[in-house]
Amino acid sequence: MTVTFAVTWDYRCPFARNAHEHILTGLAVGADWHVDYLPFSLGQAHVEEGQPSVWEKPEQDSGILALQAGLVVRDEFPERFPDVHRALFSARHDEGRHLEDRAVIKQVLTAQGVPAAEVFARIDSGTALAQVRSEHEQYADSHNVWGVPTFITGQKAVFVRLMNRAPLGAEPEPSISTIERVVDLSRHWVELNEFKHTSIPR
Repeated sequence: MTVTFAVTWDYRCPFARNAHEHILTGLAVGADWHVDYLPFSLGQAHVEEGQPSVWEKPEQDSGILALQAGLVVRDEFPERFPDVHRALFSARHDEGRHLEDRAVIKQVLTAQGVPAAEVFARIDSGTALAQVRSEHEQYADSHNVWGVPTFITGQKAVFVRLMNRAPLGAEPEPSISTIERVVDLSRHWVELNEFKHTSIPR
């Protein structure tokens, strides 16, 4: 039976990177999942009261450009989305590049076979930002989403921090079992609200 869930992302979060690497690794080998990828702006989630929103001043936020680019690729070039998605996370966390730099975004898109000019045209028109805002606000309102990665199954939403990664070439079985365990817990063990280790083994 197909496992259906949604998951939020912002490319700046290392835990979002970890979760999405597992998802991409599982899907690449045919995991029977239907995944909806939901953009969520951490910048907007942390705007202080009385300050302009990211939607009003996107140029002040370091993550919104990449988030818009990811959304456009998701919608307009879905066959390229897995590679672009992984590459944008890698650009931020493996290479330490600045995702607010249009040149960085262009290089990532071009390297993954996506026409950067078409992506930037949607960003510059304002339609991409409007779509990010719509999806961000929809799930903030309907499921009280406040961070990434949040897994959503039906009416349930769970914020998850996975400590291990699944870089390109990783064995898929651990990723599949990890994601299916997360989704199963979120769907069926609602009594568990918080489970957090007090220290992280190194």
